Amino acid sequence: MPAELTSLVAELETSISRVVLGKSEVVRKCLITLLAGEHLLLEDVPGVGKTLVGKALARSLDGEFCRLQFTPDLLPSDIVGSNVFNNKTHEFVFHRGPIFANIVIADEINRTSPRTQSALLEAMSDNQVSVDGVTHDLPTPFMVIATQNPFEFEGTYPLPESQLDRFLMRISMGYPDRTAERQILETHRRGEPVAELSPVLLCEQIKQLQDAVREIDMNDSVHEYLLDIIEATRDTDDLQVGASTRAAISLYRAAQSFAMIEGRDFVVPDDVKQLAVSVLAHRVIPKGYLHAGQREAVETIVGRIVDEVAVPT
Repeated sequence: MPAELTSLVAELETSISRVVLGKSEVVRKCLITLLAGEHLLLEDVPGVGKTLVGKALARSLDGEFCRLQFTPDLLPSDIVGSNVFNNKTHEFVFHRGPIFANIVIADEINRTSPRTQSALLEAMSDNQVSVDGVTHDLPTPFMVIATQNPFEFEGTYPLPESQLDRFLMRISMGYPDRTAERQILETHRRGEPVAELSPVLLCEQIKQLQDAVREIDMNDSVHEYLLDIIEATRDTDDLQVGASTRAAISLYRAAQSFAMIEGRDFVVPDDVKQLAVSVLAHRVIPKGYLHAGQREAVETIVGRIVDEVAVPT
């Protein structure tokens, strides 16, 4: 792996970690998602820094940034844009919506209607939007960081499986430890630290990194190990629906990104194992009643499946 590429990733990780304190694993998984060219779902209670992660990433890149607050009355046109009639030219002109940005933070994505949620589906899967039969390409790089509160049910619309499948990973922030929380209090004494961040990478450099990720090698034994995990989710009695082929591709891409961050030009089995739960747990469906603790229960099931699959040596 060229040293200059590894250095670029390290600069970005350092920049985000300046304000996202005590959450090195969250920062790293955010970078993995960006380098894979995919999208991230942050799920946790309010006030633990979900939006802060997205803002820190956006301010560390020299690109366009947009924050969308999802509400029950938000319309698809409020996101993707609409055609507006121009009285002077007597023609309809497309006015781009806020989704035409490099980093889009979708706050409380489960508080808007399914119709509006689906407006993100084409954007997240194909990096384009269609309005009145005309397709408009989104900028590159393009990443959606969505947040939601898993314990809020009144007035919410749970994301369907097809929408969840568009997120590379679903991760939880968790509370910081006492030392990190004290640092947070001290850094917020004079204001919002994220406002002091400045870009460390250009969008062209991110595209260069994403292209380099696709060149990361995975040998046959690691290929088979990844497929063993995918197949095990389909054979277990604990899951009604196992991981799909798209899930396998996502795990492949995530492992490649992780290898780059680690400064390697090849994937090792531990890359796959460490990321399997975050990549697969939100894409499978457990048997039985879906209760409030579904995320933790499914993650436990997937974690056990991964542990039971033999690791190649």
